[in-house]
Formats: sequence, structure tokens, C-alpha cells
Amino acid sequence: MSVEIPSETELSEADPKADLWVFGYGSLMWRPGFEFVEQVPARLIGEHRALCVYSFDHRGTPEKPGLVLGLDRGGACRGIAFRVAAARRRDTVDYLRSREQTTHVYREVMRSVWLENEARQRVSALAYVVDRGHIQYAGRLSLGEQLRYVQQGHGRSGNNRDYVLSTVKSIEAQGFRDPQLHQLALMLHDDTPLHR
Repeated sequence: MSVEIPSETELSEADPKADLWVFGYGSLMWRPGFEFVEQVPARLIGEHRALCVYSFDHRGTPEKPGLVLGLDRGGACRGIAFRVAAARRRDTVDYLRSREQTTHVYREVMRSVWLENEARQRVSALAYVVDRGHIQYAGRLSLGEQLRYVQQGHGRSGNNRDYVLSTVKSIEAQGFRDPQLHQLALMLHDDTPLHR
């Protein structure tokens, strides 16, 4: 069965006078850092949450990379959609660019997300999707490789372990699980290295 991936548009094509929706799937869920009017559980189809980005800045360094989340192609991702008032739109985009685009490993796109509220409406939301051609794209790593990078990672936003555990806690607060991240979190709690 094939899934039709919703089309994406550039942020510049969106109406600048309208409220802005932002899709959070990692640290934006637990530390958005911008003012918003409402937050709604949401689902993005066509990409999934994955620890697929080497972190050279926030959770690691070029010499000792950490590992952070990206939206990678295929599947679906549950997260949070934040609605930002039109008057705060420009400030929010500027803030997100300074936070998410320090090394330009993400593509900034508008994507369709489905709000998991009573209306079940579809909105266009700003999302940061991994650039598979970027040097920091890690691809699909084994659980053992993920554990190694997360255990060594420490950058200007703190250690990589806290990032993963905070994301898992936020996912659980939304009432769902991410099997891969939950498995990694268990290993981080145990600090048990995997045998390869």
C-alpha cells in the first residue's frame, strides 16, 4: 500500500498575515522557546522521527558528535503543533532559524499536519526536515551506534542523554510511545553498553 506524501511548500509561499503553525517532534515539544496561542497533538504523514543527525553544536562537537532527531522520509510522526499569532510570526521564524539552522542540516518547509483535536483538521505547519545530502546526516544507525553517540555527546545546549530522555518523557506525556527511542532510553537509564 502506498501512502501519498503531502506536498511541501516554502515558508515564503505562506500567507505572512496568517497565524503560523509549527510542528515539534523533538526538543520543540518540551522546550519550544517561543510564544504560542495553543498547542495541539498532531500527526505528520510522510516522514518519521529518527536519531539521524550528527550534532556538532547543540548536543555534541565536530570532534565528538552527539545525535539529535530529524524528520526522515517514510512513515509518520506524532508530535505537537503550536499555533503562533500572526503578530509573532516573524520573531518566531527568526528564533527557530537561529536555533534549528546553525549548520543548515534541516530543510525549512511547510508541511500538512493533521491536528488530533475534535475538529481533526489539516493545517500547514512549519517543519524542519533533515537534508539527506548534508554531511551531518547519519542515516539509519544501529541501536548500539546510537547509544555510543548519545553517551559521548555534549554541546552548548547540554548533554545528549538529557535530550533523549526529555524527548521520551514528552512523548509519554502525549500518551504514545516511540519504540526505538524508548528502547534507547532504557539503555541510557541502565547505562548498559550493547554488545556488537
